Amino acid sequence: MRLNLNFIPCRKNIFSFYLLALFPLTVHALAPDAAAQLLQKAEAATAFYGTDFTASYEVVQEKPGEGRSKTNATIYRRDNDAKWTILITAPLKDKGKGYLQTDSNIWFYDPADRRFTFSSSKDKFQGTNANTSDFAPQHYKRDYDIESTEEVRLGNFDCVLFTLKAKTKNVDYPQIKLWVTKDDGLMRKKEDYSLSGQKLRTSAVPSYQKVEGNGTVYQIPVRMIIQDNLKGRKIDGKMSYESTTISISNATFKKQDDAVYTKPYLELMSGK
Repeated sequence: MRLNLNFIPCRKNIFSFYLLALFPLTVHALAPDAAAQLLQKAEAATAFYGTDFTASYEVVQEKPGEGRSKTNATIYRRDNDAKWTILITAPLKDKGKGYLQTDSNIWFYDPADRRFTFSSSKDKFQGTNANTSDFAPQHYKRDYDIESTEEVRLGNFDCVLFTLKAKTKNVDYPQIKLWVTKDDGLMRKKEDYSLSGQKLRTSAVPSYQKVEGNGTVYQIPVRMIIQDNLKGRKIDGKMSYESTTISISNATFKKQDDAVYTKPYLELMSGK
């Protein structure tokens, strides 16, 4: 994928627009209290407390020069209890595989050998550029200190750019930059960095969908796009990086049976 500054309203160029069309319009740093409140709002927008959340996910991996692959999955979340289940439904060779988070542990299930193996939030989902943690609530304010803020323009959005540094070792990335819209507190862009300051990944959320559930209207990404800034190759003299697009549909907030968040459920569903 070749990134550029020109915005053309098609799927291929949406990623380029949100990743690179950042026109600095610095006004001033946000007051500490206001910055903390906005960061908390951005964190809260990624979680669905007081309800279960279920949706269909399409995960498309693009490798320059190698084509694309697609994985479909159904995701169940109960954020109040920090539980989630991912059941892979396609392609056929991966159908029945799944992930489970419960009791602060993440497990991967492979029906081929009927075994659960310990996984981690940092592990890649089915070999894509997405971590398993990308499918769960994000903890910006809980896990990070605010190093700096500035008001900037990102495409058509007025945002606050947060520079965050981890205050715990139990995070995927020790440093991140986060673009949050001032009006609704939604994450629009994120850059993940190593401790030495090397940029590792860039993520973008071009648009959100409003879904009502139990009397509350939630904002859910239509799609999330993740670029791996370390994995790429030159094609015709131009550098292209691996990317993963996660599309979300059929979202519902219907309560699920407690059994959905257990190992026996994955074992049962793997045979269907």
